[in-house]
Amino acid sequence: MSRKEVPRAGLVHAALAGRITNQQGATALRLSVRQFHRLKKRFARDGPRGLLHRSRGRPSPRRLDEDLRQRITALITTAYPGLNDVHLTEKLQEEHHLTISRASVRRLRRAAGHPASRRRRPRPHRGRRLREAASGTLIQIDGSPFDWLEGRGPAMTLLGAIDDATSQLLALSFRPTEDFHGYAVVFDQVFRQYGLPLAVYGDRLNILVRNDRHWSLEEELHGAQHPTHLGRILQELGIGYIQAHSPQAKGRVERLWQTLQDRLVSELRLRGIATLEAANAYLPTFIADFNRRFTRPPADPTAVWRRPPRDLDRLLSCRYPRRVAHDNTVRVGPRWVQIPPGPGGRSYAGCRAEVRELLDGRLLVFYQDRCLATLPSPGAAFVLRPRSAPSAQRGRPARSGSPPAIAPRLQEPRSGRGPLSPSPPKSTLPTTRRDRRSSSKPAPTHPWRTTFSRRRRALEAAARRG
Repeated sequence: MSRKEVPRAGLVHAALAGRITNQQGATALRLSVRQFHRLKKRFARDGPRGLLHRSRGRPSPRRLDEDLRQRITALITTAYPGLNDVHLTEKLQEEHHLTISRASVRRLRRAAGHPASRRRRPRPHRGRRLREAASGTLIQIDGSPFDWLEGRGPAMTLLGAIDDATSQLLALSFRPTEDFHGYAVVFDQVFRQYGLPLAVYGDRLNILVRNDRHWSLEEELHGAQHPTHLGRILQELGIGYIQAHSPQAKGRVERLWQTLQDRLVSELRLRGIATLEAANAYLPTFIADFNRRFTRPPADPTAVWRRPPRDLDRLLSCRYPRRVAHDNTVRVGPRWVQIPPGPGGRSYAGCRAEVRELLDGRLLVFYQDRCLATLPSPGAAFVLRPRSAPSAQRGRPARSGSPPAIAPRLQEPRSGRGPLSPSPPKSTLPTTRRDRRSSSKPAPTHPWRTTFSRRRRALEAAARRG
């Protein structure tokens, strides 16, 4: 007898003895008077057993057919192992046209002896951060290293961006590691398809923000550290960057990884994808299906995306200040660009130019806001990696040609003293490379040549004495 049925026996017995009325008994049990009359008849005929529910022990009329149960159990075991209950319910409905509830799927999965794909844990208490009202106000970016191919292919990191107001998945990109090229590809997809957001919420990764304690003299005078290459790109596009001090601060993108590590991994396995290129080719299809299921309408229907500039490809680049060589070339790593002659056959040798290495691998040389030369991309396999930290020089490169020559110091007489004595003449004898090398060679007793080991020093001293 259930807890709900326990009080029935006492109240029905009291009603049969005349101590309470039928109305009082029905009110206490929250039943109608007619139903209370039925309970009295059952109790008088069968005793306390007559108060039990008539459906107890009988199979449910809404139970699944046995053939259907065996078919679903076979699909759970063979075709869709490892899928969560909600994902499995959707697959049964879309692929096999089997309309079944999530609770039934969970019950059949547990009856088949398959544990849940994720353990349910109690969530810690945290305060709620309200969503942004309009789409494009804030996007969250992050990277997730995970075994996305389940051992079928190389280890990869998934980089992505999600809109804070609508939970719309904006861009995804698989990369071998979390690098500059991957974030630049994600930004390029978001900016070209949707526009420029007002702010970006992300980690304190050194690719995105400066997290070192080094300050140059110019940075100390300016009062702020110069940004990274990606930070400079966001500054020029007028996009603010918010640093998250914990994973929970950007919980929307962190919950996105939990969903993708379950759904995306299963979809890649069902399609037999085993390479990074094939996984990237499938991502647009997955993003469209994901947004159809999980995107929610914003509180403010007016989006605040801004139109990107026409030279977006030139802004998504790494910039390096270079001095033009005597043969009118500039070098970036192992690659060099030949600058053609200027107006009237002018030479740019000695000028300060800016070289931009674009996302597709092209090299552009700029001087006074003009593009002087271009080098084509080395190929589709090019990966954009920052070759050095961003230059401390702010603004455009110097407009002057060659650097000003240093004027010779005049030997003027000092007040109250005679003229400065000329410096002694240097030796005009030629010095060989061996002489210069021997003069800079430290002596055997130099501190650089002494060891830090006490035992070794004692052995060397004993050898000298012997």
